[in-house]
Amino acid sequence: MSAPVHPRVENIVPILRVEDMSAALHFYVDLLGFTNAPWGTNDFTQVSRDGSYIYLCRGDQGQGRAWVWVRVDDVEGLHQSYLAKGVPIRLPPTNFQWALEMQIEDPDGNVLRIGSDPK
Repeated sequence: MSAPVHPRVENIVPILRVEDMSAALHFYVDLLGFTNAPWGTNDFTQVSRDGSYIYLCRGDQGQGRAWVWVRVDDVEGLHQSYLAKGVPIRLPPTNFQWALEMQIEDPDGNVLRIGSDPK
């Protein structure tokens, strides 16, 4: 009998439902510093930053209001950068056992939980 095959998971990328792609791109690209994919359309695109990705899908694929964990090396520095850009902060950097975490919410109610090592 042969050994079971365990294919390697190469990546996992969230797909967030958005209602207004222009508003979503303004939030993710202009405010959060992501880059929009050159192939993106008004219905589906990918935004990326530092080798990580999020797909945005207009009016399809899910119910919206998803939560996504984002690990960074300096949540406090990112927090200051986002405050300077006027990004609404849902939860300022707060120390938990698992991380120093802040939360931001996009125009469609999707929440990004962004954290670095706890203090």
